[in-house]
Amino acid sequence: MSDDLFAKLIELFNQPGPVNWKLAGEISRHLAGEPEPIEPWLAEEYRDLTRLAQMKVAEATSLDLGNAIDAIPVDRAAWAASNLESFRYLVEPLAEKLSASGGGGPLEGMMVPLGPAILGAQMGIMIGFLSHRILGQFDIGLPPAEAGDLYLVVPNVEAFAAENHLDARQVRLWVALHEVIHQAQFARPWVRPAFVELIARYLDGLELDPTSLTEKLQSFSDPDQFESVLSDPAGLAGLITTPEQRPILEAIQAFMAVIEGYADYLMDRAAPKMLPDLDQMRNAMNRRRAEPSQGEQIINRMLGLELKQEQYQLGNEFCSEVARRWGTDALDRLWNDATAFPNLAELRDPVAWAARVLLPDL
Repeated sequence: MSDDLFAKLIELFNQPGPVNWKLAGEISRHLAGEPEPIEPWLAEEYRDLTRLAQMKVAEATSLDLGNAIDAIPVDRAAWAASNLESFRYLVEPLAEKLSASGGGGPLEGMMVPLGPAILGAQMGIMIGFLSHRILGQFDIGLPPAEAGDLYLVVPNVEAFAAENHLDARQVRLWVALHEVIHQAQFARPWVRPAFVELIARYLDGLELDPTSLTEKLQSFSDPDQFESVLSDPAGLAGLITTPEQRPILEAIQAFMAVIEGYADYLMDRAAPKMLPDLDQMRNAMNRRRAEPSQGEQIINRMLGLELKQEQYQLGNEFCSEVARRWGTDALDRLWNDATAFPNLAELRDPVAWAARVLLPDL
């Protein structure tokens, strides 16, 4: 890292607010790279395929898609710039925890001024790394903080198709379908608030690791060490999950498994005739999920929010079994309210879920 860039970063440390978003922006821009022009014809194809996806998803589910919106095909730099604060709910609850972590001890003098910088750097690193991997707005299983635009990251989608020797047009439609389904899921009034509340409860119980935080703080004083932090998937991790947090973590994992599992189930219903290579794409996506990117590793290391491949599969199997046994109307009950979502045990035992959710109304 150049001395000029390091000096600029130091200058950015003194920013107001619980999270230093200006520092986050500088780091994410540095990692996302230069803008990459998207051919107009290719951008229009992405928009056309998204409109087709909206029509097919509307035919396959009772979820209300609301007013259809055009996709926004973007490059990595544009996605990073537009989404810098989209996942702020992952760090803002930690601001007070960091500022109070000194407790009169040796960390106090460093944590009060550097807490916002730590969180800003963490988010900048995460968004910067994710920009090179993410295919669309909901690709990592975590929703943005608020409903917004439907972004498709064109260079990453095209690279995924090429690296896996897949038909590019089918992959574009596959990604559009995935994003449209997730947008419909999180358009339900209760879904996003329920998920964000789970995250907030989980973060509230995390404990700080003073030793790890001290090591990370020291890296801010040396340009070479700071550069190593930017390339380290562990990022600025310094949080410990307690045994008391395990039930909340499992609730989050179950929530994410249902969200992804239902999307996979619905795509199997909406896409077969349009996507003859669906099985190959599914296999390629499963391989991709089994190898989390640096940005996803940061989330896993920072918060412990790892969603393993078998949990995605578990969610898909649950949705398929519910629809097979009790019909699609029963599966639609998932979206009534948060109490209709299964826990991890019910994901493995749909009959237990049905006894709790379906039988009382029969």
